[in-house]
Amino acid sequence: MEKKVLSAQQARYIKISNLLKGTVILTLAGFATRFIGFFYRIFLSNTMGAELMGIYQLVFPVFTICYTIFAMGIQTALSRLIASETGRGNYRNIYRILMIGILLSVGLALLLSVLVYIFADQIALRFLLEARSASSLRLVAVAFPFCGITACINGYYYGLKKTAIPATTQLVEQAFRVLVVYMIALYAGAGDIRVSCEIAVIGLVAGELASCIYNLLSILFIKLPKDLSATQPEHQKSGVSRRSTILHNLLSLSVPLSANRLLLSILHSIESILIPAMLRRSGLSSQDAMVTFGVLNGMSIPFIMFPTAITNALAVLVLPTISEAQAAGNNNTIGKTTSITIKYSLIIGIISTGVFIAFGRDLGNAVFHNEASGNYLTILAWLCPFLYLTGTLGSVINGLGKAHITFVNSVIGTISKIIFIATLIPSYGINGYLFAVLIGQLIITALDACAVIRNVRFSFDSVNSILKPGIIVTITSLLVKLAYNSAKKMTHINEVIMLLSFCSILCVICLAMLFLSKAVSRNDFR
Repeated sequence: MEKKVLSAQQARYIKISNLLKGTVILTLAGFATRFIGFFYRIFLSNTMGAELMGIYQLVFPVFTICYTIFAMGIQTALSRLIASETGRGNYRNIYRILMIGILLSVGLALLLSVLVYIFADQIALRFLLEARSASSLRLVAVAFPFCGITACINGYYYGLKKTAIPATTQLVEQAFRVLVVYMIALYAGAGDIRVSCEIAVIGLVAGELASCIYNLLSILFIKLPKDLSATQPEHQKSGVSRRSTILHNLLSLSVPLSANRLLLSILHSIESILIPAMLRRSGLSSQDAMVTFGVLNGMSIPFIMFPTAITNALAVLVLPTISEAQAAGNNNTIGKTTSITIKYSLIIGIISTGVFIAFGRDLGNAVFHNEASGNYLTILAWLCPFLYLTGTLGSVINGLGKAHITFVNSVIGTISKIIFIATLIPSYGINGYLFAVLIGQLIITALDACAVIRNVRFSFDSVNSILKPGIIVTITSLLVKLAYNSAKKMTHINEVIMLLSFCSILCVICLAMLFLSKAVSRNDFR
C-alpha cells in the first residue's frame, strides 16, 4: 500500500516537473520572440508613424476571425485528443489525428483566403471603416494556409508536451518577419527606410511561410521518443480509431471551440473597430483618432503583453496536462497544477504592475518618443494580474473539457467592455476606453475564477500569492524608482538601456525577496 502511494507521488512530481520544464522552454523562446518584436515595434513606429500603425493594426481583426475558424479550435482539439490518447497509451493514433487535423485546417484556410482576397475592398470599407486597408487584407490572406499547418503541428507537439519545436517556431517566424520587412524597406527606400502597411504585412506572410516550412521539416526528420514510436501492444490495437471516428472526435471538439472563439473574435473585432469610431465622436479628427488608436495598440499594449511570454507558456501546457490527468482520473495532479499556475500567474502579474507603474511613463517617452503611450501604459498596468491570470484559468477549464464556460464568461466580459466603450469614449475620450478595458477584464477573471473553484479541488495560499508579493513589489518599486531618478541625474547612459536595466533590477530584487520570504519555493514543484 505504501509503495503505491509513493509511486503516485513520484508520477505527480514527474508531471509537474515536465510542466515546469516545458514552461521554461516556451518562456525563453517567448521572451526572445518578444525581445525581437519589441525592437521591431520601435522600428515600425519610427518608420510608419502612428497613423499608418493604426491602419496596420486594423488588419488583425480580420486575420484573427479567419484564424479562429481555420486553426484555433482545431489546434486546441488536436492538443487535447493527442494528450488523451497518450495518457491511454494509444500511441498509434497520434499521427493519424495530426494528418486529419491538417487537411481540415488547410481546406478551411484556402476557402477563407479566396473569400478575403475577392471581397477585400468591401471588408475594408464596410467592416473596418478604412478603405486604405484593402491591399493589406489581400496580402494577409495569402498566409492563411501556412498558419493552419503551423497551428496543427504546434498543437500536436503541445499534446505530447514536447515544447522545443513550437518554441523555436516562434523565433523562426519573428526573425523572418523582421528581416524581410527591413530588407524590403531598405531596398525600396534606396537607403531612406520607410515602411508601408503593405510591406509590414508582406513580412508577416514571410514569417508564417518560414515557420510552416520549419514545422513540416520537424515532422519529417525529427524522431519521436521510443515510447511514442514503439509498436502498440496487441491488446490495445482494438483501440485504434478509424479516420471517420477521429474526424468525428476532432469536429466534436473543434467546432464548439471554433464557434465560441469566432463569436469572441467578432466581438473583439467590433471592439477594435469601435475605438477609432468612438474617438471621432469624442471630437477627434479621423487622423487624430487613428493616431491615438495606433499609439494604444501599436505601442502601449505590446508592453503590457510582454510578460505573457511566461503566462502563455503556462496556459499552453496546462491544457494537455489537465486533460491527461483527467483521462487517468488523477485529481491530485489537476489540483496541484491548478494551484501552481494560479499562484505564479498572480506573482508575475503583480511584479509587472509594479514595473509599469514605476517606469511606464519613462518607457513610453524613451522608447517611442510618445508621452501618450507612457500615460496609457501606467493606467493599463493595473490590468496585468487579471489579464495574465485569465489565460491560465481558461486553460484549466478547457483542459477539463468545459470550454463552454470560458466562452460564456468571455462573451459577458467582452460585451460589457463594448458597452462601456460605446458609452464612455464619446464623453471621456481615450480614458473611457482604458476604464472599459479594466472593468471588462476584471469581470472575465472573476467569472473564470468562480468556474475553477466549482470544478477543481485545489489549495490557494493568498499570503504567498498576493499579500507578500504585493508588499515586496510596492516597496521595491519605490526604492528602485528613486535609485533610477538619482542615476539619471548623475550619468549620461542611453536612457533606453538605463530603463531596461533598472526594470530588470526591479524584477531580480523582487524574485530574490520572494525566495527569501518563502513566498516562492522549490516545494511548489514537488
